[in-house]
Amino acid sequence: MRLLVCLTTIFLFFSCTNHESIPDVSNIDVQLHTERFEKRLFSLDTNQLTPQLSSLMETQVNTSKMFFYNILEADPRWSPDTLADYTKSFIRSYRPIFDSAQKIFNDFSSFEKQVKQSMQFCKYYFPAYHLPNKLITYLGPMDGYGDAITDDAFLIGLHHHLGKDFSLYQSEWVSSIYPGFISQMFTPDYIVINCMKNVVADMYPEKLEDQTLVNQMIEKGKRLYVLSKLLPYTAEYQLIGYTEDQLKGCHEHEASIWNLFIQNNLLQTVDINIIKNYIGESPKTQELGESAPGNIGAFTGWQMVRAYMKKKPETTLQQLMQTDPSTIVQEAKYKP
Repeated sequence: MRLLVCLTTIFLFFSCTNHESIPDVSNIDVQLHTERFEKRLFSLDTNQLTPQLSSLMETQVNTSKMFFYNILEADPRWSPDTLADYTKSFIRSYRPIFDSAQKIFNDFSSFEKQVKQSMQFCKYYFPAYHLPNKLITYLGPMDGYGDAITDDAFLIGLHHHLGKDFSLYQSEWVSSIYPGFISQMFTPDYIVINCMKNVVADMYPEKLEDQTLVNQMIEKGKRLYVLSKLLPYTAEYQLIGYTEDQLKGCHEHEASIWNLFIQNNLLQTVDINIIKNYIGESPKTQELGESAPGNIGAFTGWQMVRAYMKKKPETTLQQLMQTDPSTIVQEAKYKP
């Protein structure tokens, strides 16, 4: 079973969105229905849990196996009574979190609508891609999976979407796993973003080993560019995982960011200890000051890809993803 997980990642500019040349996808047919697995689970009678779990696992076979064995990490060899005791402990511990989630997500129809629209854009740009046809919501351990994609479903971990100020995210336990620059993305808005990030990762798995920093920047930039096309009405700072002010600051200091890479001869480095300072999750970019966000290489890579696509507007997204990073660097002639 395919299982691509998105706990949150990536990062760009002020909250305006790019409304240029957005295709009309309203007539593109996509199929999606929502299953509220967490409601089913937390409605079980814990005094009769063994037979009720058996019934649940018979009626929702794939979802149940995924949840109990992948997410709760139960042992498939356990007896029904042992699984019931283990599940009962989880339900009792997470009941307050479930109650909080239901206040926000009792009606999930608006989120289903957003995901369906993003699927229509995906089908427009990537007609051959096999999209999931189910959206499964669940509640899992705080230190476990978040959002994921399988062969036939988007999995939405509601415990990672309760709002950046949710009290448990501020606890010592959770904040040690997900520091503030990550939990700021634990909002309802990121449900559709994470769905499409997982789609992009499924279509184009990253293979960054032994690549130069600039190549990795371009590969990150490609994926952000595609994500922006699948979510054209979403604020760009959310696509890359920044705050609005952080993205605005990146654009205001775009030339200084580029000079950091040029003046320190960083673009061609393959040293992973250097690369990790500019690619991936981190709270800041030390050389640019306390207010500069991390993953600054992805930001610059996105701008380089944009420059390339402005010069090559006839390029399809599939062609972009297949274009060698060195070609993009040479032909973009990026110079902020």
